Amino acid sequence: MKTYIYSSILIVVALFATSNLQAQQHNNHDKNKYVVLTKKIPQLQPILLTAEALKKEDGKNFGDFQVIICGKEIGDITDTEKIGAFIKKAEQLGVQLVACGFSLEKFQIDKTRIPTEMKVVENGILYNFQLQKKGYKSLSL
Repeated sequence: MKTYIYSSILIVVALFATSNLQAQQHNNHDKNKYVVLTKKIPQLQPILLTAEALKKEDGKNFGDFQVIICGKEIGDITDTEKIGAFIKKAEQLGVQLVACGFSLEKFQIDKTRIPTEMKVVENGILYNFQLQKKGYKSLSL
């Protein structure tokens, strides 16, 4: 009889824990989150157009949209003529532009010239994977 009671309690606890975990996972995925990894500043044009379309399409389910810039052309982020309009558009859309610190160091970019609107992460590729683990849909260009 004791075995029956203990087994019943164990089953109820297991079911409760499973349903609670599923509820938490559901809450974490209510919003659509996106991350794009790019190596070229001109690609920001179609990326931001995509963000704008997804924001409209997703409506209240639109979550976060981040663009990670890395690679040998990372220095272009210090050229206001090349990046200025994209920063303004990204801010209007709520898109976060992110610079890869590893690329900045490798290509010896003066970090004081990075626009203040941009976030800098230590390693853009690692950051991309970390966002994917958090449920972000990812695309690399």
